[in-house]
Amino acid sequence: MRTTNFLRPTKRLALTTTILAVAGLTTGCVSQQEYDKLWETNRSLTNRNSTLQAELDGSNASYNQLQGSSGDAQSVINQLTNDNQSLRNQLASSQNAYGRLEDRLSSLQMVSIDPATDRALTNLAEQYPDLIIYDADHGMLRFASDLTFGSGSDAVQASAMDSLKTLAKVLNAGAATSYDIQIVGHTDNQKISSGTAKRHPSNMHLAAHRAISVRKVLGNAGVDWNRMEAAGWGEHRPIVGNNVGKGTSANRRVEIFLVPSTAQDTPATTDAGAGTGSMPAEVIEQKPKANVDPMK
Repeated sequence: MRTTNFLRPTKRLALTTTILAVAGLTTGCVSQQEYDKLWETNRSLTNRNSTLQAELDGSNASYNQLQGSSGDAQSVINQLTNDNQSLRNQLASSQNAYGRLEDRLSSLQMVSIDPATDRALTNLAEQYPDLIIYDADHGMLRFASDLTFGSGSDAVQASAMDSLKTLAKVLNAGAATSYDIQIVGHTDNQKISSGTAKRHPSNMHLAAHRAISVRKVLGNAGVDWNRMEAAGWGEHRPIVGNNVGKGTSANRRVEIFLVPSTAQDTPATTDAGAGTGSMPAEVIEQKPKANVDPMK
């Protein structure tokens, strides 16, 4: 290093002084006073050299430390740069997804529920706040599956039966009779257990079977079977992200949509397939009608 080169003349001077002092002694031409002066000069230069060497060692240590800090700083800068790019990519992906969602929402058909039915459905949701959410813009009632069914089951629990029977009364009153009813089951992304798979081989089956069970309760409570359609999305239409390894209760739900009727004076009939045991998968997994998209 340059600092080391700077010290070399000083070292040479001290060494030369020492040589001169020794030479003087050997020739016998140096007085005691001159000898003492040369000795003192030599000692002073030696001490100075030691001081400079210590300063040099400290400087080298500081330099090495700064070199190390510079490397660490560059590593941090590189990491921050990578993180920044990753966040930019995530933001771009999020903005694209948001744009698609806006396009999707703008394409959805808003359902105008008549005031009397709207009030009745609002009151129903208020009567069962833990079980039902009412979305007036889409004419939709969302039932929490965890409160409507047992785990892995499509049997409607007694605690939810009263709310469905009350809903049947609303659907059979006044202007509400002019709506068709689409019942759509949803699950989270948890795999079906071996025990559940004996009756519901997949989440799609479980979702559709639960929708059929709700349809059966409403039909048995007096709602015309010809007005009701049952379908299942399984795990394919979550409303929130599923927790890794745990699923999410919000995604386990049954949604009931009131839509303008497409019936052409179809005579009322009894329902021949209210249960799930004999229904083929092609039927129970049908998608909702095209005029309203139940995806939420």
